[in-house]
This record gives sequence, structure tokens and C-alpha cells, in this order.
Amino acid sequence: MQIEVRNGSFTYPHGKEVLHNLNFSFNSSDIVAILGRNGAGKTTLLKCLLGLQHWSDGEELIDGKALKPNDCKSLWKNIAYVPQAKSNVLALTVREMVVLGRTSRWGSFQSPSKKDWIAADKAIEITGIEPFANYLCNEISGGQYQVALLARALCCEPKLLVLDEPESNLDFKNQLMILQLLRRLSQELKIGSVINTHYPAHALEIANKALVLMRDGSTAFGAVKEVVTAQNLEKSFGLPVRIEPLNIPERPGYAAVVALGAQDKTK
Repeated sequence: MQIEVRNGSFTYPHGKEVLHNLNFSFNSSDIVAILGRNGAGKTTLLKCLLGLQHWSDGEELIDGKALKPNDCKSLWKNIAYVPQAKSNVLALTVREMVVLGRTSRWGSFQSPSKKDWIAADKAIEITGIEPFANYLCNEISGGQYQVALLARALCCEPKLLVLDEPESNLDFKNQLMILQLLRRLSQELKIGSVINTHYPAHALEIANKALVLMRDGSTAFGAVKEVVTAQNLEKSFGLPVRIEPLNIPERPGYAAVVALGAQDKTK
């Protein structure tokens, strides 16, 4: 599946334009990182890709066909959203929460079928959360809950995952677990990801493409090592940056991304 955005812009009803003339394309097996400061429009971009917000100008194409508002339900069978794990207060077991990923395939008042539970158990196995699948969601850690949310998305058997800052608020161990899982899904199952992230180092490690949203409204899109550069990060975040590749066999592609000062150079 190929996704393309042509001249995509989005303006809120009160008149603030947050995305301007975006042009990019990728395949559903790619890992695409989206980088930009807070307020740059990263989450709005994800919503537009998912059809939850409609582009003010421009269009989105799926396999060369323009996406229409009434096409969204079929789109959601191929693209699954993974929210940030901000709270886990659900009084459901992890397995019960994961099977909810199949709701786009259910009719009104329909309960999970045998096929739905088989898909849920497969997603649980892929993500490695069998040890706590029968725990209540409010009994597991934030990192475990983030992986469970990813399993819920996989339960609908998507071609592409869309994730909003999946590694935020997680410790090093859980961040690494999420990154390695996304890489494995892309390499072994050809399930790609579009990821909003505040971590350029993570983008350089697992993504093959990147979209950087600049402060002046311009963008840079392309191969991750050509786009996630010190110059572009400075234009995006407004402070000098240094990137130092690290030769770590266990973390291929990893680089240290260091901010060199807090002074905003765009002012």
C-alpha cells in the first residue's frame, strides 16, 4: 500500500494554519518519523492521515486513488492508530483490551467471535505480552500498557501503524522495547509505522524516511539520514545541534543528538 499527500494544508476554523503545502509519499512497510517542535502540527498531521481531520487544501492518495471522506472506514481496516499510554485505568484484562482492536470489523452490538480472539492472541504473541495478558490493565506498568496498545492495533491486522509519541514517558528499557518491536514488525511482517517523536536519535535508529516540520512552515522529507541533519534540526527546534554517529553493534544506526544551547536562534 502506498500513501501520498499532495499539497496538503490544514487550517483550524479560527484561522490558524498549522500545516502548509506538504508533499510526501511512502509505502506501508516503511518506518517514517515525524519531527518538529511542540505546536508544529505533528498530531494534526496524524489525524489528517487517518481521515479524522480533513485537509483544508490538497489531497491524500491511497495506491494512487484520492481518499474521500466516506472511504475512511475501509482505510481504518488497513491503518491502525496507537495512542500514547497516558493512563491505564481500564477494568479489563489486557487480552480483553487487545481484542477491542477488532471493533472496526464488528456490527452493532456484536461480541468478539472466535476469529477475533484468535487475532487477539496472535497479536499478543507477536508483541511478547503473554506473561501479563490476563492481568487487569490497571495492574501493569506504563511500558507494558504501551506495548498492549500496540498489540490492540495489530489485532485488526493492519498494513500500517500510526503512533503518537509511543516512547514518551517511558524509561530506557521500555523505550528500547518499543523501538525494537517496531523495527521487527517492519522487517519481518512488512508492517510499517508513522511515528511522531521528540527523539531525533530514535528516528535515525529505526526509520528509513523522515518528515521534519520547520518553524517557518517549510518541511524536509526524504531518506532519514539526508533529512535528520543538524541543520534541519536547528531550523526546526531553534537551537544548535550536533549529531555524532556511535559504533554500537547492538544499536545499529544509533547516534548521539546533542543540543548545544538553549538560546532560540530563530528570534
